[in-house]
Amino acid sequence: MDMAALRNDFPTIRKGEGIYLDSACQSLRPDKVIKAMTEYYEEFPSCGGRSVHGMSSKVSLITDEARETAAGFFGTDDPDCYIFTKNCTEAINTVAKGFGLRKGDAVVTTDTEHNSNHVPWLLLSEESGVRRKYSRSKDNGEFDIESFKSIIGKDVRLVSVHHASNVTGCVVPIKEVAEIAHDAGAKVLIDGSQAAPHMKLDLKKADVDFYTMSMHKMLGPSGMGILYGKRECLDDLKPLTAGGGTVGLATYDSVDLAPIPDKFEAGLQNYSGIAGTKAALEYLADADMDEIRKHDRMLMRSIFKNTEDVKGLTIIGPDDPDKRCGIFSFNIRGLSPHDIAMMLDKTDNIMIRSGMHCAHPFFHSRGIEGSARASVYLYNEEKEIERFAAALEKLSDAFGIELYI
Repeated sequence: MDMAALRNDFPTIRKGEGIYLDSACQSLRPDKVIKAMTEYYEEFPSCGGRSVHGMSSKVSLITDEARETAAGFFGTDDPDCYIFTKNCTEAINTVAKGFGLRKGDAVVTTDTEHNSNHVPWLLLSEESGVRRKYSRSKDNGEFDIESFKSIIGKDVRLVSVHHASNVTGCVVPIKEVAEIAHDAGAKVLIDGSQAAPHMKLDLKKADVDFYTMSMHKMLGPSGMGILYGKRECLDDLKPLTAGGGTVGLATYDSVDLAPIPDKFEAGLQNYSGIAGTKAALEYLADADMDEIRKHDRMLMRSIFKNTEDVKGLTIIGPDDPDKRCGIFSFNIRGLSPHDIAMMLDKTDNIMIRSGMHCAHPFFHSRGIEGSARASVYLYNEEKEIERFAAALEKLSDAFGIELYI
């Protein structure tokens, strides 16, 4: 797919509503996704899996097709292994609460996790005595495989790490992580919210036990996520919520849970979101994930090249743009991250993120108060990067502090 041509598929870009460099928070949506969601409300606004009339059957069909699309997109064979959630956060919590961890069991994460893959384990540790172990990253935030190996022992029942950092963009070698964890008898959960939008995934080859993602970062609807799990792992996992749709039979005294995926999807679902999820995955498949990754790298290289002369600029993470998975986190001496973001928005209509990006331990451990963050995706172009870099240089010259030694 022609990356320049596809820009016309996005309404806000067609309308000229500024330069959007905040896709790591939430991506824009193409017409195909918006149309699929609207069609649900206009043509078959019913619930699936319950009634037998035509509109309900259409919803059930779309839901089944969405799972099949996901299975094909992520290189697996069993559509029932894809559970629809609200987001990646809910998917991680489903595993955290349903895995059956007990006092003395250990969970391994990295020291650079998003709060979605930090706080659930922190609370579980406080509530039930589950122990935390941290794989320490390198100074620039890159994953350290030797540190990871050093803390894997027979007490570890679960490894839960991100696939890519939403601060540095550093990618974790999840296949190697899975091999090490499995050799020690542990299962593996991957937070794929930052990686899944930017790289081709083959979850069968990766051999991870659980993989989670948020569709709002993948051109899909807000309020939609996916939990993938191997069938045997999902069979053993307890659902986070229970109720209508999750049971085979309930009496006054007992309940038999439905098989997967139904046992995890209590109540009526976000059916328009499921339709939009299917459309988003189809759109990404047509664009080609390998081409998207090449495009991301071209844009990241352009950012590094064009910001070389910005005074007082410090970059958080590795100096190699190919290691950053669409993320450019930075600070400018003399300006707070929020100052940078607000001035870029008000003066140049450039939209970025500022703050700690829900990765508080990363910043606290390094004595950094936060950062500005520009993030790119398939609809961005090099002209936008040049405008962004020029705007940063203008801000630095006008408001930054240059230190002379």
